[in-house]
Amino acid sequence: MSTKTEGSSLFTRLEKHGIRPVKSLGQNFLTDRNVINKIVDAAGICSDDLVIEIGPGAGSMTDILADRAGAYVGVEIDRHMIPLLEELLSDHDNTSILNMDFLETDIRKDVLGLYPEFNSYKVVANLPYYITTPIIMKLLESDSPPVKMTVMMQREVADRMRALPGSKDYGSLTVAVGVFCDVEKVMDVSRNCFFPKPDVTSTVLNLLNKGKDILKGNDRDLFFSIVRASFSQRRKKMSNSLVNTSGFSVTREQVEGILTEMGLPPDIRAEKLSLDQFARFTFQMETLLRN
Repeated sequence: MSTKTEGSSLFTRLEKHGIRPVKSLGQNFLTDRNVINKIVDAAGICSDDLVIEIGPGAGSMTDILADRAGAYVGVEIDRHMIPLLEELLSDHDNTSILNMDFLETDIRKDVLGLYPEFNSYKVVANLPYYITTPIIMKLLESDSPPVKMTVMMQREVADRMRALPGSKDYGSLTVAVGVFCDVEKVMDVSRNCFFPKPDVTSTVLNLLNKGKDILKGNDRDLFFSIVRASFSQRRKKMSNSLVNTSGFSVTREQVEGILTEMGLPPDIRAEKLSLDQFARFTFQMETLLRN
């Protein structure tokens, strides 16, 4: 299928609209057509899908996604990109461009509300490195999380998402992502595939919604709070980290009692707990805090 991005280069589009990449917004635009096609293929977009592209920028993937999807929404913070993106999508139906900071959006109202006929959605994004984690966490913590995210990020962050318990990369991001998603590496992407070139290698991941509640109805907000607090002082015992974090009215003895009841050492560090163990710990903490 022929697309406008195949007929005109990224540089031509940028020059036409008088646009230069903004470093403060983390703008590194994909220029490699093979990489772009592999990302879109990995996303598995079809005519039944509503696809959300976060930070479409100069539209490297935009019209290809719009071609394949049933509906497309691009959320772009840079107002200078809006005319370029609207021109790129001028021949497409069921497409919308929002000039907003995704972190400030109400996902259900601002984004999903544009196409209420879709019961689920997928996310595709070349994420700015400096806000990768906040964007992922906003989507995960939403009451309307996507069924699938195909996202490019700094390789170091991708390694953290895929880390195993006990490893140096295992942390709150690993647990938060792993509880709700199966993480699948798609590929690494060389810095030479971007304009301007970033200083690091990138990685594309598929984050697939598990479609089941591993928390088994536990308080999601409490779970995320516990995970963040547990890793807030990584070198300390988990019990110390939780007791030293405001918002938890528990004693060290109570936390260590829960860990012992779970068959874990009372002086264990957070990095040693598996995803299931964090879920079980949340259940025990919820019971304790309720009584």
